[in-house]
Amino acid sequence: MGLGQAGMWLLIFALMAFCEAQRRTWKTEGASGAFRAVPGLQPPLGRPAPAGQWSQSPALTNDERMKPHQPNHQPDCPPSVHHDPVEVQFQQQLQGPVEKVTWRFPQVPLKPAEPPVPFQMREPVPADSVAVECGEKGVYVEVKQDFYGTGLLLMPSAITLGGCGPSGQDVAANVLMFQSELQGCNSVLTMTEDELIYSFVVSAAAEPLSDTPIIREDGASVNIECHYLRKKNVSSNALLPTWIPYAATEVAEEQLIFSLRLMTDDWKYERPSSQYYLGDVINIEASVIQFNHVPLRVLVESCVATPIPDVNSVPSYSVIENHGCLVDAKRTGSCSQFMPQDQDDKLQFQLEAFRFYQDNSGVVYITCYLMVTEASAPSDAENKACSYSFNRWTAAFGDDQVCGCCDTSCSLRKGRDVSSEELQMERISLRPLFIEEDPFDADELNRKK
Repeated sequence: MGLGQAGMWLLIFALMAFCEAQRRTWKTEGASGAFRAVPGLQPPLGRPAPAGQWSQSPALTNDERMKPHQPNHQPDCPPSVHHDPVEVQFQQQLQGPVEKVTWRFPQVPLKPAEPPVPFQMREPVPADSVAVECGEKGVYVEVKQDFYGTGLLLMPSAITLGGCGPSGQDVAANVLMFQSELQGCNSVLTMTEDELIYSFVVSAAAEPLSDTPIIREDGASVNIECHYLRKKNVSSNALLPTWIPYAATEVAEEQLIFSLRLMTDDWKYERPSSQYYLGDVINIEASVIQFNHVPLRVLVESCVATPIPDVNSVPSYSVIENHGCLVDAKRTGSCSQFMPQDQDDKLQFQLEAFRFYQDNSGVVYITCYLMVTEASAPSDAENKACSYSFNRWTAAFGDDQVCGCCDTSCSLRKGRDVSSEELQMERISLRPLFIEEDPFDADELNRKK
């Protein structure tokens, strides 16, 4: 009996010593992150503890080990936390060094290049939709309703000749017909040295397409010209330049453009500067631009110089007077003169530069009255341009005898009204002239003193 108890106690102590040694071995290996499975032993179950640590229950006494297992009747106490050695080892392996991941944005897929497309812009082709026949007294025009050559027919109301509607229509051919006198349908007459030109305009208005607010063609116009020789026959009767009656009634009604300009020494260009020295020659050109007129001649009726823009101011100096007599040369002995008139619409004259006495500004304003008359009309006492040189008067055009009245008074002929419609007159002023003393002459005068 005593020997049996003693052997049992030895067996219990040996088992306890083995368990303690095995516990220490698990604790050491668990702290170092290694775990070796021992046959026949299972790790304690429960919630894992922090990495690298094992949670264990307190050591049991011999009496407690001999008691049967009692269930835990403390539901409020949290269960013991235990770590699975395999899980701890797996977590530590994940915490080891990791290679750097090389990542790039994916490339944007490129759109494949399209092959070149054979394309050529369509060049517009003239529609050739207007035909003209110029007659002796009128013009005849045919216009296709397919005005643009696109197959789209315009309404007859959309096509006009100078504002005049069609006088006829060929329905089968889709052609509109226009007929007008040369002076009708807002024609414009232009005269050159050799020709008379009557101009008309065929217009096509843009209209909406059949009750829609859209159009597919813009408005367009075609210019038409009929040319007639002035000195040759266009019929059995010659076209003679007998224009005096016509000009006498029309010249006052039509608008004319007069101008008075300073010119360069060669008379080719307008002089950009208006500064002169005493004794310089001032080139002045009077001209008229005429529209739809028979040839007209421009004349200088009178010119007056003043120190201020007011033509009625005092002092003043009359340069041209008495219906075209340039009196400066006779009064002062200057070289002022009219140039020969080679063109009817231009009249050129020269003035020797001067300034007003005791006027230190040196500014001179010249204002002239310009007029026109029929180019075919002969010169007379009222329509002339006369210069004085070598003790006699000479005319810039026509007979010198018309200048005989320059020393007296070139009054109107009896029975002629000053307000006659044969003439049109306008007052024109030059830009201000700045007249200075010649610096070389001043130096010479100072040396003589």
